[in-house]
Amino acid sequence: MSDTDGKKPLGLGGAPRSGQVKQSFSHGRTKSVVVETKRKRVVVPAKPGAGGAAGAGTGATHLGDPSKRPAGISDAEMERRLGALRAAKAREQEDAAKRAEDERQRDEDRQRRRAEIEAKEREERAAADARRLKVEEEEAARRAEAEARVAAAAARKADVLGTRSRTTTPPPEKPAAVAEKPAAKETNAPAQPAAPAEAENNRSSAPAGAKPGLSPRKTDRERDERATDRDRGKTKGDEGRRSGKLTLSDATADEGGRQRSLAAMKRKQEKARQKALGLGLKPEKQVRDVQLPETIVVSELANRMAERAADVVKSLMKMGMMVTMNQAIDADTAELVIEEFGHKAVRVSDSDVEQAIEAVNDRSEDLQTRPPIVTIMGHVDHGKTSLLDAIRKANVVSGEAGGITQHIGAYQVRTPNGALVSFLDTPGHAAFTSMRARGAQVTDIVVLVVAADDAVMPQTIEAIAHAKAAKVPMIVAINKIDKYEANPQKVRTDLLQHDVVVEQMSGDVQDVEVSAKTGKGLDNLLEAIALQAELLELRANPNRSAIGAVIEAKLDVGRGPVATVLVQNGTLRKGDIFVVGEQWGKVRALINDKGETVAEAGPSVPVEVLGLNGTPHAGDVLNVVETEAQAREIAEYREKATKDKRAAAGAATTLEQLMAKAKADQSVAELPVLVKADVQGSAEAIVQALEKVGNAEVRVRVLHYGVGAITDSDVGLAEASNAPIIGFNVRANATARSSAQQKGVEIRYYSIIYDLIDDIKKAASGLLKAEVRENFIGYARIQEVFRITGIGNVAGCLVTEGIARRSAGVRLLRDNVVIHEGTLKTLKRFKDEVKEVQSGQECGMAFERYEDVRAGDVIEIFEREEFQRTLG
Repeated sequence: MSDTDGKKPLGLGGAPRSGQVKQSFSHGRTKSVVVETKRKRVVVPAKPGAGGAAGAGTGATHLGDPSKRPAGISDAEMERRLGALRAAKAREQEDAAKRAEDERQRDEDRQRRRAEIEAKEREERAAADARRLKVEEEEAARRAEAEARVAAAAARKADVLGTRSRTTTPPPEKPAAVAEKPAAKETNAPAQPAAPAEAENNRSSAPAGAKPGLSPRKTDRERDERATDRDRGKTKGDEGRRSGKLTLSDATADEGGRQRSLAAMKRKQEKARQKALGLGLKPEKQVRDVQLPETIVVSELANRMAERAADVVKSLMKMGMMVTMNQAIDADTAELVIEEFGHKAVRVSDSDVEQAIEAVNDRSEDLQTRPPIVTIMGHVDHGKTSLLDAIRKANVVSGEAGGITQHIGAYQVRTPNGALVSFLDTPGHAAFTSMRARGAQVTDIVVLVVAADDAVMPQTIEAIAHAKAAKVPMIVAINKIDKYEANPQKVRTDLLQHDVVVEQMSGDVQDVEVSAKTGKGLDNLLEAIALQAELLELRANPNRSAIGAVIEAKLDVGRGPVATVLVQNGTLRKGDIFVVGEQWGKVRALINDKGETVAEAGPSVPVEVLGLNGTPHAGDVLNVVETEAQAREIAEYREKATKDKRAAAGAATTLEQLMAKAKADQSVAELPVLVKADVQGSAEAIVQALEKVGNAEVRVRVLHYGVGAITDSDVGLAEASNAPIIGFNVRANATARSSAQQKGVEIRYYSIIYDLIDDIKKAASGLLKAEVRENFIGYARIQEVFRITGIGNVAGCLVTEGIARRSAGVRLLRDNVVIHEGTLKTLKRFKDEVKEVQSGQECGMAFERYEDVRAGDVIEIFEREEFQRTLG
């Protein structure tokens, strides 16, 4: 077999050049491969004019000559294709022009940015040069000053040396030749020629006792050596001055010891300058009054003393307490630490933190008139929200699910005469008792809405009780008078049963007939509210720290915890630090009832407050404090007090009570649920309503309730407790939905509280045991007892009443006493097994696992029926 296996080499036609290439592999293997070399086609670009002409000619040729046109292409199609080709070329030219323009703009941008960067660099270099020159000038000035000091020190030293030489004791009288010898040296005169004469003079002037030719005495030699040394020193000094610059080392060379460097002198000068300016002095230690509670964290103690936490920990370690800055210490130990640091300890209790919220007594001259706060209350579907819509000229009813108010709405309305009135719209459903109570506590006036066609209803009575408990005046608004069946007089008469006497019945309670649908009587209602507010003389001080009440609270997905606050006194401003219940925060934004962001809210103004660290409870009081530390401390104290109260309530239960409760709970079926609502008030209302569902056999247990969306942690809790999740106007997030599907947790959404309570009642009813009822269907008397092998005793009976059925239950009565209850093993008529036997007929009966039957006994035949019970 050849290397090519009889196949021709691949080629593209033309005149290829073929050949063989030998390939070498490992282990001495080789292979010949047939290759083919094609000549590369060289395309010579044509001139533009020639190309255009050729193209035009080609196009014309293709269009005119059908033989050169592709098969199946008409003239129109050919023209369309050529047009598309021309359009494509035009687009390419436009794109090329656009790209060129973009490139030009990019170049300009790059050049502009480069110029800006270069200008900035030039400015920075100029600033750096200026700084460098300034530093050099300062350095030269310091160097000149140091040199001046060195020169002054050298001059002082020279003066000291000269003084020492002048104060030296003069030598005794010497011969003239000897005295003139140093002078000759000083004047640098040639001394060699004068030596013989000088020696002769010395010999001639020598004392009488001195022998000629002998050397001078010892004292004379010492004196001459000292003089010579002094002369050498002067010569050296002269040479030093002549040599040039006098350095610091030369000036202090004869003082001995370690010499100070130039840097040390600079440091000394800098210290002297700082001392002159008072910068180097340590501030005087301040003695502080440190408030000391029963227990305090080390870091907080250091913060109150304005000391370093590390120093406080070190002090405690010296006392033998190995603690960290995050641990708490008792008050006695903290007092020792405070005294060690030189401060004064002021003992306070935990409840003293509430003193930061001081009750300011407003002066009468600071008080100003404020708008009245009016709460609209009444039975469900009596037209409260519709009445408020007519006053506000808005439409809130359409925004509520089912047209039923399920939240407290706070609005501010300007009346036709220009006065402001703040309205609170409370729900009328029975489940919202706590909301109505809160509305009555913060209000000035209660408007009781009663439908003229429905008269006084249960929630109307409850609203009257709330108004009386809050001791606020009441105005009765008789609504729906536009209806044909309206009877306002019946409403006034029914109100008498509840101690509400209107003015038309010679009482002191104002009553106004209104129609929310037609708008009739609305002006009269506003006049009545204004008159009542004038009688109350409502005044407040806007120039003080704000105090308000939380009407509603919710957890918004985008904004976090949001509280609807009704300011009662003072002015709440953006940036104020406040504490509300067990939560605290800083006002991040204030939003009024129209959805507008405002900078401040005065008395009687309802606003939404953003910036809380948690969701407060509806009804909590908001107080503005000075610092975040105070707000945090008050909130932590309240939270701790609530936990302690809850723990104390649990600890007060005795063991016997716990055992009795556990034993009682064994026979009670529970339906566990989790509740998540959109606002705090709705969640509380739902929990209160669910706690009322049930009886002695079954009850609903709320495992957890809160505000906000349903989260993955809620699904985990529901799975562990095998409980459904109830969402009221909220939804589960994506992770919670997928987790619930995987774990099989049921999530039910509701927007109307009626439907929620009804479904929970149905679910709780399913836990009730079925009710069993017995229906007596017949009686039979035993006439004779027969013994049959394999079956046992068989009673020969006569059905005296009703019917005897094989599947029914039976009781054996002897002397009207039940001695056995069970079922039948067999029922026969003659020798045949039958299902039932009618009255007046004889039959044979045998009991299941019971044979003590006697003649004369009565058999009672009955059937059991199970009925499913429901909760009312």
